[in-house]
Amino acid sequence: MIKRKVHIIDATDQVLGRLASKISLLLQGKNKPNFRPHEDVGDIVIVRNVDKIRITGKKAKEKKYYRHSGYLGGLKEIPFEKLFKKDPAEVLRKAVWGMLPKNRLRARRIKRLKFE
Repeated sequence: MIKRKVHIIDATDQVLGRLASKISLLLQGKNKPNFRPHEDVGDIVIVRNVDKIRITGKKAKEKKYYRHSGYLGGLKEIPFEKLFKKDPAEVLRKAVWGMLPKNRLRARRIKRLKFE
């Protein structure tokens, strides 16, 4: 039986990338002595005040998120500013998603990331 600890993080005035990296380590369980890369031993992470996160550099103006429908000409893009106004939690989720290892445990780990 895996004991999952609950970590509550206040995102106020924290830099997006540094916070995402800290969260990804907690979701993987790298802070635990029984960490194994092939087992899902990570903790639950709850993030508060995501709308008060700090954005550095030119990300707010220049960064874009892309997705593709699978059809010809189906590339969609959404600017960072627009997505952040609509759902700031999604911006953090995408940053953490990119920092998790690309394997079968990735989807299971991201489900333990919650927002208040």
